[in-house]
Amino acid sequence: MSGAPEGTAVYATAQDANDKDKLSPWWKRILISVIIIASIILTYITLHAYHVAPPIPGQVVDQQGQVVATKSSIEEGQQVFQRYGLMNNGSVWGHGAYIGPDFAAYSLHHTVERLHESVAFSEFGESYKTLPPIKQAAVNGEVALLLKKNNYSKSTDTLSLNKEQAEAWRDGPALWTKYFHDTVWNGGLEPGIVPTKEEMTHLADWFNWAAWASATARPGTENSYTNNFPYEPGAGNTPIRGALIWSMLSLLTLLGGIGAAVFIRDRYPSAAWVTQDYQRLNCRLWIGKVSEGQKALAKYMVIVAALFFVQTLLGGATAHYRADPASFYGLPLQKIFPSNLLRSWHLQLAVFWVATSYVSACLYIALGFRGPDDRLANSRGLKVAINLLFVAFVVVVVGSLLGIWAGYLQIFGRWWELLGATGWEFMEQGRLWHGLLLVGLFAWMALLWVICSPVWKRSQQDRPMITAFLLSALAIPVFYLPVLFIGDHTNYSVVEIWRFWIIHLWVEGYFEFFATALIATVFYLLGIVPRNVALRTIYFDGILFFLGGVLGTCHHWYFTGQGQMMMAFGALMSALEVVPLTLLCAEAWDFIKRTKLDRDDQNQVTHKWVYAFLLSAGFWNFVGAGMCGFFINLPIVSYYEVGTMLTPNHGHAAMMGVFGMMALAMLVLVLQQVSNAQQWKKVEKWLRIAFWGTNIGLAGMCLISLFPGGLFQLYDVMSNGYWHARSLAYSQSARAQFIEWIRMVPDVVFILFGSLPIVIFALRTYGLLITNRSNKV
Repeated sequence: MSGAPEGTAVYATAQDANDKDKLSPWWKRILISVIIIASIILTYITLHAYHVAPPIPGQVVDQQGQVVATKSSIEEGQQVFQRYGLMNNGSVWGHGAYIGPDFAAYSLHHTVERLHESVAFSEFGESYKTLPPIKQAAVNGEVALLLKKNNYSKSTDTLSLNKEQAEAWRDGPALWTKYFHDTVWNGGLEPGIVPTKEEMTHLADWFNWAAWASATARPGTENSYTNNFPYEPGAGNTPIRGALIWSMLSLLTLLGGIGAAVFIRDRYPSAAWVTQDYQRLNCRLWIGKVSEGQKALAKYMVIVAALFFVQTLLGGATAHYRADPASFYGLPLQKIFPSNLLRSWHLQLAVFWVATSYVSACLYIALGFRGPDDRLANSRGLKVAINLLFVAFVVVVVGSLLGIWAGYLQIFGRWWELLGATGWEFMEQGRLWHGLLLVGLFAWMALLWVICSPVWKRSQQDRPMITAFLLSALAIPVFYLPVLFIGDHTNYSVVEIWRFWIIHLWVEGYFEFFATALIATVFYLLGIVPRNVALRTIYFDGILFFLGGVLGTCHHWYFTGQGQMMMAFGALMSALEVVPLTLLCAEAWDFIKRTKLDRDDQNQVTHKWVYAFLLSAGFWNFVGAGMCGFFINLPIVSYYEVGTMLTPNHGHAAMMGVFGMMALAMLVLVLQQVSNAQQWKKVEKWLRIAFWGTNIGLAGMCLISLFPGGLFQLYDVMSNGYWHARSLAYSQSARAQFIEWIRMVPDVVFILFGSLPIVIFALRTYGLLITNRSNKV
């Protein structure tokens, strides 16, 4: 592996001896059919969402006909929510941050309390709190009937409230002014973050509208617009029957899917990584023998390491806000870096460093098809293009982060959404930065085509691999386009539809397919697997990913203003998402056996740390995305769980455990390829520390903090209602605080022994590369 073997100079037309078996065209046909059918159904569901979203009434009036709120004030309240980054403090309908409360649930509970007292005095002449249980139950039933009755008139576009509902609605501004006033009780926000009474009134109107939609019955049904979420028995909000039915069917789908997948794997073993022939094939990615274009990509990985490190620091600071919202070890951090800003940066950096790693690895692998001595691969024009793309990505990353900060400070005035921050979780940066990121991704795609097209045209052997590789890459910019479909006054229910087209479909669907194609292409160019084995793996895994992944997006929409159709598709198809993860876990040993072919003259596995990070990604895929994801995707569990600490438990284990580990594997691959053996011996030790630090730290976060903390919170939801488990009263309780503080141990392990060694490794490797260039000059 240290140099180019003789007789392999024609890189683009090299023929693998192991490609004697013919690849059936049905692999491609089935994959395309699954994608098309699933995408058509998802598109219908998305368009249908516009028709079933909870209506925003033209006006809200009390019994005397006095206007309590208007459509414009409710919509402006949503913009206040966005403008001040409040989705990174609390949530609405369970979606958002978990430092603060669920704003809709808290507003609903306030209304329930007002109605309880009113009905109790009216019926029994005393306070609800002093009534015996049997009388409280009677009051609960009457209040539930009041709240379930839908008093919205479509013909007049008016929502009519009874006296107590109207009074509870009018309480909103004072209620939320009190919450946002005190840093101790608002989760680390700057005091008075919403500065004017008018904005606070609009914000309270929007929270109250969300609370109304979560309790009142959808016309023609007995369930609310949000399928009775949140759990609030006093408002008649209990799980709908479909939640249990679809959960049971989901379990049957899971067992059937795993059984079918195991049968297919045993019946068609050629679909997996392993073949009967274990001979080494032609390698086209040689360590130390790289083109100038490939060397130019090394600096991308230094940025990846730096962003990863900063993201982990921000994650630790964000976690600290849950333990101690008012102080960062005595420092008033919230005055400069409030919790919502740090969480915004933490989420955006997660997307940026993972995406940058994949982008640069793709370019490196594309150049591998051309070979280290290719004229274009060593041309000045290519280096200029790579460097310009690098500058563009840096500008977008830095501009996005600064724009979010400036946006939350309201520096841009009425241009806040364009230049500052949209305020939507995982999509916080302003629309300008979204547009520039899309331009950059399409420019990257064009550069990939320029690099690969000559090889694609002249090499029959490489053409199918390049086609699969490029199409999987093209999905990344194409399926980021939904970010443009969210307008200034888009109904929040519809916002959540498009938001999860990106969060789930982009990340858990097409990104997974892209990652599979990327790894398969690496194995092919390293000569570890024949072309057809790599292609079958791409097709087979792709079929399984898209079979469950596309329509599995619906599990995010159980309680966001859609009907039971979401539970049907979400529960059944999400169960199928576990199937490919189970197969990948079963193939782990086969994967290890294949990687043992990649050995140097001393019989050492050459890319052992690349494979180590890939194997850990496989492990976390099964545990984080599979086990933890399936558990909370069951509708009956999700009803009580969504927005508790079980959600970030799944999120950390899946995002960092899978895509993060894959991104680190690509970082190691590129930096090892541009190094020589002597340089590698000087830096390899840092990878050993980083590998164990990241995995042990991540496991610790989940096992001793997020998972047990989520279970306790889930129990509190079922005992005291969703509003209570999401309130600061719960998160500041002694047990919850203990769990938050103990998380410091794995966080420190992850940062000091995980992300920091990655930075040291990247900087030292790049420094040795620069030094080597200078010495040659």
